[in-house]
Amino acid sequence: MKKEILIWILRITASIILLQTLFFKFSGAEESVYIFSTLGVEPYGRIGSAIAELIAAVLILMPKTTWLGALGAAGIMIGAVLSHLFVLGIEVQNDGGLLFALAVITLLCSLGLLYFNKNKLFNLLN
Repeated sequence: MKKEILIWILRITASIILLQTLFFKFSGAEESVYIFSTLGVEPYGRIGSAIAELIAAVLILMPKTTWLGALGAAGIMIGAVLSHLFVLGIEVQNDGGLLFALAVITLLCSLGLLYFNKNKLFNLLN
């Protein structure tokens, strides 16, 4: 029972973070445009990452596809974390490192979900 509660906490946390950023990416918010311009992939990278994050969040919330959404989210968040570390910096436009922290939290939640779904992941490899 405790394991199921933890899994749902990981699912909800990752999904909420992924979904709450969609408004900013789809609406072309100044900070999102700045980030993707700095990375040299504005607007396609911004819109593409928003679509990928939406798909990952939906897949994470469905128990049968949690592992697939977590795999996608982990990949997206690894890219986000590396972008912060090597291009953007931890702090972007005086956000106090919030976006970086959210990326790390989402990555950790996704990795936790992959751990709890490792049998499904390993079955895919066999």
